Amino acid sequence: MRQREFIGFLSASGFACLEAEAQQQGKVYRIGILTPAQSDQTRIFRAFRQALAELGYVEGRNIVIEFRSAHGVSSELSNLAAELVALPVDVVVTDGPAAAGAAQHRTKRIPIVMATSGIDPVALGLVKSLRRPGGNLTGFTLLHRELSEKRVDLLRTLLPHATAVTVLVNPVPGSDLALETIRDAARALGLTVSRIDAATPEALRALRPADLQAGAPVIVVADAMFWNNRQTVVSLVGAAGVPALYPEREYCESGGLISYGAYVPDNFRAAAGYVHRILKGEKPADLPIQEPVKIELIINLKAAKALGIEIPLTLLGRADAVIE
Repeated sequence: MRQREFIGFLSASGFACLEAEAQQQGKVYRIGILTPAQSDQTRIFRAFRQALAELGYVEGRNIVIEFRSAHGVSSELSNLAAELVALPVDVVVTDGPAAAGAAQHRTKRIPIVMATSGIDPVALGLVKSLRRPGGNLTGFTLLHRELSEKRVDLLRTLLPHATAVTVLVNPVPGSDLALETIRDAARALGLTVSRIDAATPEALRALRPADLQAGAPVIVVADAMFWNNRQTVVSLVGAAGVPALYPEREYCESGGLISYGAYVPDNFRAAAGYVHRILKGEKPADLPIQEPVKIELIINLKAAKALGIEIPLTLLGRADAVIE
């Protein structure tokens, strides 16, 4: 994603200057970002800011971005959402289903654009349907309905003799839905499933290689906290010496073996488009929640070599990118 200087907070005097300028040049919009991320200086937020710039929104001129980060602690999201509502902001952009739920709990009036969700927002009760959300929340997910099944199938292709799989999951609301889908798909292929939970970056760092099932491949469930701490995840799996399948390509770029999923920065670019449409008068209730158009298969051959795994030619031929 692309770089652009980020303004998270403005002093009262600074915003007063903006308001004075706005009287001459038009309205200054406030856009809130609610995320478990550690920093605004990541690929996804750079993509979001660049997309806004391409739509004519210039920070410090006609928009202010209010960044609120829970630093991986999901329980902090509700209070941070309340801060954004109290400002108030014109739109809240959320990163992950926990952030979306926290924002919607705090406001039924301010529009919410969910940039990512690894869990079905209908099943979570956030919206009535994907086509007609019906409330103040719309946005984008990271999943096709069959994605979890396909990830399990990929693992079976990669490791035909595997008998078990370990699932790493953040136990936020709705995570059991994703886990159950993986469990059903694994059982259909004769694989037993065990789970490991990590709810915070500290809990993630506290995991040890011995906590993973010996010899069993790992599936990492799509989650914003995991994504923001992906180097920790990849290092844990690497130290255990087991193969793992990840939900996004950035894990492979950090040394992971294989990923299958949407390209997250594209979601944030698309979210900027929905923000623009809402600021121009469209209602979230009328904007369909969209699933990814493109799903990527990324393979890291260096990681495969370190594990002593030979990637089948059938998988290499399907890969969108191979990291050597």
